[in-house]
Amino acid sequence: MSSDPEHAARARDVLGFSRWWLVVAAAAMMAVVGPYQYVWSVIREPVARQLSIDQAVLSTVFTLFVIFQAGSQFPVGWWRDRHGPRGITVLAAVLAGGGYLGLAYATAVWQVYLFYSLGAIGVGIVYTVAVNTALKWFPDRRGLTSGVGTMAFAGGSAALVPYIRWRLGPEAAPTAYVSVLRNLGIGIALVILVGALVIRDPPTGWLRTDDGDQISHTGKQFTWREMLGTWQFWLMYAMFVAVSGAGLMLTEKVVAYNDTLGLAPVIGTAAATLLPLAGGVGRLVLGDVSDRVDRTNAMAASFTILGLGLFAVVYFGVNEIAAGFVAAVFVATFFWSPQYTLFPSVVGDYYGEEHSSANYALLYSGKMWGGVFGGTVTGFLVGSLGWNETFLVGGALALMAGAAALFLREP
Repeated sequence: MSSDPEHAARARDVLGFSRWWLVVAAAAMMAVVGPYQYVWSVIREPVARQLSIDQAVLSTVFTLFVIFQAGSQFPVGWWRDRHGPRGITVLAAVLAGGGYLGLAYATAVWQVYLFYSLGAIGVGIVYTVAVNTALKWFPDRRGLTSGVGTMAFAGGSAALVPYIRWRLGPEAAPTAYVSVLRNLGIGIALVILVGALVIRDPPTGWLRTDDGDQISHTGKQFTWREMLGTWQFWLMYAMFVAVSGAGLMLTEKVVAYNDTLGLAPVIGTAAATLLPLAGGVGRLVLGDVSDRVDRTNAMAASFTILGLGLFAVVYFGVNEIAAGFVAAVFVATFFWSPQYTLFPSVVGDYYGEEHSSANYALLYSGKMWGGVFGGTVTGFLVGSLGWNETFLVGGALALMAGAAALFLREP
């Protein structure tokens, strides 16, 4: 592996400017689409109130979001690897911005499902473009740069949670509901359109010197079909499903769990606000750490602490220790979110960056099953086992993923 200055100089020769501007553009786009995942738990009640329905009717919206967001990424990644990111990113602006615009004016439940699912496809496009921009341009700093983008995806929503809880409270006028969601949709579309003008892919062979040598050795460049033939991919897929299921359960149900426990509403607000903040910081910190240590060890430690954190959420919640409950949510999320930095970095390390968009998209499709668990399945488990037992199941899945990481090795 060559030094960072060699990669930076080669990128500047190709781009005409610092490659870090690509990371800035990717992070900005990720920040504006993050609310689809991290703010839904806050706007679900205002949406139900606006439509005069029970919140339970909307329980599958989050699951559909995860399915469409994750499921769209493989065709998007395949297209991007062949045709570049610009055109598909413009489409993302239309879908992600239009999703919130449609939600603002929705008058029926089916419209909520439709617009949120269309927005989810836009989010999936942005996610694929942003993460793989880091993998393609920064083979020397994959963990840090993918961490910046995924940090923005989580952390960009932190400021919106208290704002939306305030603007869309029980006494809010219908005009406030429409204006908040409409302005959010317009802002999302504009930022993504600007990002589309900046983002681009490196040319083939950009890391070769004039005499044909590689300045960075990345090993075999696996196609997605070749990757599917390795056992490492399937083990990582199972880990991805388990960890995303545990973390998405916490994301989707933390406010409802807080209310069920009888803790003060302000505690639920604090937990929901800190959740994306913790996720953003965790992705950046663990991403940077993983560039300096063995990534599989970083995975094992991160997912194990996630499992213990979910156990702590139950312990402090049952014992009505509010500060401990919020702290446990913070810790669990801090060590859950790095999966979205660690896994793409390992895919780049193991399978190369040439086909990284399609390769990581296939692994990321595991989030669909994690979303089914975190939304619909855990909703069933809450009714059959109870809230505490459901969160303990999520913690156990995370612990198993942490142990499995110790068996990974390069193909």
